[in-house]
Amino acid sequence: MDESHKNISSSVDATPPKQVTLAEAFWYWLKLGFISFGGPAGQIAIMHQDLVERMRWISERRFLHALNYCMLLPGPEAQQLAIYIGWLLHRTLGGIIAGVLFVLPSLFILIILSWVYVAFGDVSLVAGIFYGIKPAVTAIVVQAAYRVGSRTIKNGLLFSVAIASFVAIFAFKVPFPIIVVTAALIGFIGGKFMPKLFHIGNAHSKANISYGAALIDDHTPPPEHARFIWSRLILIVFVGIVFWLLPMSLLTMSYGWEHTFTQMGWFFTKAALLTFGGAYAVLPYIYQGAVEFYEWLTPAQMIDGLALGEATPGPLIMVVAFVAFIGGYAKELLGSDMLFLAGSLSAVIVTWFTFLPSFIFILAGGPIVESTHNDLRFTAPLTAITAAIVGVILNLALFFGYHVLWPQGFSGTFDWISALIALIAAVALFRFRRNVLEVIFVCAIIGLCVKTIFV
Repeated sequence: MDESHKNISSSVDATPPKQVTLAEAFWYWLKLGFISFGGPAGQIAIMHQDLVERMRWISERRFLHALNYCMLLPGPEAQQLAIYIGWLLHRTLGGIIAGVLFVLPSLFILIILSWVYVAFGDVSLVAGIFYGIKPAVTAIVVQAAYRVGSRTIKNGLLFSVAIASFVAIFAFKVPFPIIVVTAALIGFIGGKFMPKLFHIGNAHSKANISYGAALIDDHTPPPEHARFIWSRLILIVFVGIVFWLLPMSLLTMSYGWEHTFTQMGWFFTKAALLTFGGAYAVLPYIYQGAVEFYEWLTPAQMIDGLALGEATPGPLIMVVAFVAFIGGYAKELLGSDMLFLAGSLSAVIVTWFTFLPSFIFILAGGPIVESTHNDLRFTAPLTAITAAIVGVILNLALFFGYHVLWPQGFSGTFDWISALIALIAAVALFRFRRNVLEVIFVCAIIGLCVKTIFV
């Protein structure tokens, strides 16, 4: 660990990279949309490796500061982080491009897989690929916990926050928002009475890891579009409300309030505002509404949809596209001869209403966050939240590991093949520092071969 840090420090480039063009950013965000496996932890790890370590578009501190803000918001934090960095680099258009491309490939993939699933009732080929990807995802999440922890936990107090967070969510099922609020309170109080313990970059050398001068470095002043102006804030909020109100009004006038299209828009707007703590926190609410109340799909279909959502790129909350597709297809919303179109339109409607709030939160709140990145009163609570997130990510890794290694529960058999795939992925990530996409691809091939040979 220490040796790798020395190697990094001795090979840093003091010259910042050249200005990133909008076209270069476009192609990067598009690529990210296709490789963003592993849930938020894996996606954040990919972005850190690319944007902080390899291309140096943004510094470590600025990256973590933006991430901490996204952690406070409802919605998919990895997508929000992409919007934030895209906005910081290329204004509003850059943020929109980053956020849209983060979910667009996932939407297309899920529409096709949902159609295969509901039309043919067989996803055996996909299941083989998923069988290999799931252990790899587990290893990616473990690596994410390690990477975030090594960058953030610089002293015993922050280590205690991480441990307490893990115990709270693992053993006592404490809701994620309570963990975030508690950590923020610890940071707020600690920042006043023990500021050195919450100052990013103090103490351990590993808090001062540098990958070279970044385009947006620690002390780079916020660009003009990132300066807080009340009129700009009001305008963004107003435009965001219009973008929600216009399609909702069109759906209501065209189909009526009780129609499935309209109800999907309304239901998933509420779900989007409840997704504190990631998709797993809101899945019970979606299950209750989509399966039990609206009956858009069956419990078995919901579980299959979650498996598809876990093993496809993009935020896990994209499972809503599967839910909507199945609902629109099964209810024949556009007639019996337009089933695919009905399912696809349902998925697009739901995706719009689910992700619109994320754009509003970032474009409206970004300038406020940029004005506070050197203010300890703001950064201390966020530092404590990041430490707590390490415990939450570790809990997620155990959750994945349990379901991958004991697919029928502890009473069932141990899946030693999945364990071997996870070990291979972990060695590739930790020992050989292989790219996440390479690891996922190889593990997917292994899973497909295993399912072809043994099933």
